[in-house]
Amino acid sequence: MSISLPATLRASCLSIAVASALACPLAARGTDLLATVDFEAVVVTAAPVSPLTYETDPRLPRQPVPASDGADYLKTIPGFTAVRNGGTNGDPVLRGMFGSRLNLLTNDGSMPGACPSRMDNPMSYVSPETFDRLVVIKGPQTVLWGPGASAGSVRFERDTPRFDAPGVELAGSLLGGSFGRNDQVLDATAGAAMGYARLSANRSESDDYEDGNGDAIASSWKKWNTDLSLGWTPDADTLLELNAGTGDGEARYAGRGMDGAQFRRRSYGVRFERAGLPGALDRVEASVFYNYADHVMDNYTLRNPNPMGSMPMPMASNVDRRTLGGRNAWTWVTDALELTAGIDGQESRHRKRGGMGRNAHLALPWTTDASFKNLGVFVEATWTLAAGNRLVAGTRADRAEVTDQRATAGRMGMPNPTAGLTREETLQAAFIRFEQDVSSAPLTWYAGLGHTERMPDYWELFSPGMGPAGSVNAFAGIETEKTTQLDVGLQYRTARFDAWVSAYAGRIDDYILFSYMPGGMMGMTSAAANVEARVRGGEAGIELRPADHWKLGATIAYAWGENRTSGGALPQMPPLEARLSAGYDNQRWSFGVLARAASRQERVSINAGTVVGRDFGPSAGFATLAVNGGYRLNDRIQLTAGIDNVFDRAYSEHLNLSGSADFGYPADPVRINEPGRTAWVKLNFNY
Repeated sequence: MSISLPATLRASCLSIAVASALACPLAARGTDLLATVDFEAVVVTAAPVSPLTYETDPRLPRQPVPASDGADYLKTIPGFTAVRNGGTNGDPVLRGMFGSRLNLLTNDGSMPGACPSRMDNPMSYVSPETFDRLVVIKGPQTVLWGPGASAGSVRFERDTPRFDAPGVELAGSLLGGSFGRNDQVLDATAGAAMGYARLSANRSESDDYEDGNGDAIASSWKKWNTDLSLGWTPDADTLLELNAGTGDGEARYAGRGMDGAQFRRRSYGVRFERAGLPGALDRVEASVFYNYADHVMDNYTLRNPNPMGSMPMPMASNVDRRTLGGRNAWTWVTDALELTAGIDGQESRHRKRGGMGRNAHLALPWTTDASFKNLGVFVEATWTLAAGNRLVAGTRADRAEVTDQRATAGRMGMPNPTAGLTREETLQAAFIRFEQDVSSAPLTWYAGLGHTERMPDYWELFSPGMGPAGSVNAFAGIETEKTTQLDVGLQYRTARFDAWVSAYAGRIDDYILFSYMPGGMMGMTSAAANVEARVRGGEAGIELRPADHWKLGATIAYAWGENRTSGGALPQMPPLEARLSAGYDNQRWSFGVLARAASRQERVSINAGTVVGRDFGPSAGFATLAVNGGYRLNDRIQLTAGIDNVFDRAYSEHLNLSGSADFGYPADPVRINEPGRTAWVKLNFNY
């Protein structure tokens, strides 16, 4: 096997090598530095830390090639997949569930994105390595983080720096890889006992990749983010933090008629925390946020308009979305009970403009087409019934409203029959879960039942060309979605062996389903309707440590869905997937191998799906192999490298956008192939 490294990768490798050489004097101090090593081996998959809860450090080296967006990193957790766009900005899917069924938060704030086809989904604005923790709760098993999270809740969080004396902390990474991949990350914090200033910044870039057949796939991107936090910490239990951030980027999309020419972001927030209070009231938290996304799609910045395609002339669509919100929570703690209660809310405004001609949209006025409001109250408690026995329960109620501000609707610009109308809904959610730590074995098991009601989101109310039969449009006709789901599982932990399994079965009333059909000269058109659905599946994993420094692991994930109204399959269900891994880590060197296999998916619903993806036929199974290695020069510097898709297989994921004729694909739908053999090298450092 031979690997040819492009010039950009060779340059990146050289810069990393130089940085490593400069660090050698530190390494020469002796092996005693290894006693304080924080670095871990390359992450290939994550295991639950407690029932239904996963937590990982997104700054750690990861294989496949370190993620450029939040959706890519989420695939480290079994059960997650993504609707692929090509190189970056995939849309996360958990257990076959998509969109606002997943509550996606960064620093407890919502960044929903603006594109009617989710080209800039919320995870497009997330650079995983600039966050300290990724926390995932699967299923409707928490009410603390907003309404409608029937599939789960995802939080990218930054921790609070604490200093006993004036000091500076630095952390970051450099990455170089095949196809021009080139990333830089810096996290710098300066502080003292009374406060801190923290700067988190990153830049990520890649050229179009080649698949296993050697064919170029439109997939290049450039993106950057910068966030600044100023914190006041007058004592160990108090925090007042102000934060501000900005970013931008561009991305070529093989599966769309336009590219993302702009992903401009502005974010502001204030957070207050007070802990260690006397009496039962232990902690108070309050936060407010402002997030703004300004997104441009066009067919001329990153490609040339195809005179023979569906959009032969230069054109652009500019959309933006402003979201403001806040949260206030109080936590009481006693010997047997921990209870959190609070209130949260947000409002969001969506606008658009666009037209024919290069940059012509800049001279056009903005038009507001939708506005959203939500106000919710919640309470969640963990009650210790006896030693090792816990009852976890919660409930919340939300008042949601959406206003249709479109004067016209549809591709022909006809008068909108619901212009100016407001929909108001009261949403209910609750769950209860029993957990037990078995006294006679290192075993924890749990069983929980959850219910949540979800307001249709922007993409379901405003993107479809038609609503359910008999309705004037989707805004008037789509009902709220109600999910009731049972989650069960167990975890077994010993010094040498860990195992876990989780399973679920759910009923979804008024599941929101998209259907696609030919629209004549205007291409495909879509309709949204409510159906009755059932889902079930699960995930399992084992980790064996047969000897010091060695680790063997395996995970498996399966999701199944049925459209009970038609008797067929739910669309966009990922196939059975398994991962096998082996690793060696002696605190100086680490080596690893990851094998991933996905089965053929034959349970499909042709031309049905979501606002982004649709089923257009069965998909073939595939298997890939990846290898990695790492070396810790000292307690501050770690060098890792890897090769993904070692055998250069040509394959595609089941969850996929159809290819576009504008990129030379045939007019019939085709699957976008994944990258071929990919090499990468990464330097992590801290100070």
